[in-house]
Amino acid sequence: MKKVFAFVAMMGLLTFGVNQTINAQDEATAVEEVAQDEAAADSIAAADEDVEAVAPEADDEVEGEGLHKTIKVKFIEGSAGFMALVAVAMIFGLALCIERIIFLSLSEINSKKLLEDIQAALEAGDVEGAKAICRDTRGPVASICYQGMMRIDEGLDVVERSVVSYGSVQASNLEKNLSWITLFIAMSPSLGFLGTVIGMVQAFDDIQKAGDISPNVVAGGMKVALITTIFGIIVALILQVFYNYILSKVEALNTDMEDSSVSLLDIIMKYNLKFKK
Repeated sequence: MKKVFAFVAMMGLLTFGVNQTINAQDEATAVEEVAQDEAAADSIAAADEDVEAVAPEADDEVEGEGLHKTIKVKFIEGSAGFMALVAVAMIFGLALCIERIIFLSLSEINSKKLLEDIQAALEAGDVEGAKAICRDTRGPVASICYQGMMRIDEGLDVVERSVVSYGSVQASNLEKNLSWITLFIAMSPSLGFLGTVIGMVQAFDDIQKAGDISPNVVAGGMKVALITTIFGIIVALILQVFYNYILSKVEALNTDMEDSSVSLLDIIMKYNLKFKK
């Protein structure tokens, strides 16, 4: 019996030891799995951060390409004939606006300094020097002053009439091509509205042919109508902004010419009083 009890005790100890070993291995395996899960989570988080960092740039590129493609598609969908006419009106209108802006910008000078130089030359009795100053200076103000200096010996009344007459000529030059810009401003939405009317006619033709008023039948003509109108209004708004800017520069130059003309007459009067007593 003792041997049996000893054998049973020995088997129990062995079983307990095996269980402890298995439990230890299970714990080690569980710890290893947790560590692997944490490492995988860290890797996924890092990958997400990289994706988030790259995503805005990709979105910007897609957005830019999408806008360009959208404009191209809508231009084609708006009936190539009328959309081409609106585009031509925009191109010619912008060309005229840019030409006027460049011309007016080059016409602007420091008129105060010009008049001071003319006055200094006349106070020294150098009429030819004053004429050379006007001749070598660009812009309508210098041209008006030169016309006045050309008739300085004919009396103040003659100088005044010459300055006023030539000032009207210079004002007309400043307003050159503005009527064409207004024409393109009016044409752009008109072409868009014309496309709208034709698109509506196409929609009714489709309804008549199909014998059914369904959204699929009407959508094509309505799309052409709306797209042409939108583009025409956008072109008119762009040209109107440039036109108002040009008008502001023309008004500023006209005011400068009038002030300079009055100042020039005062300078010539002082010259006559000093040298022609």
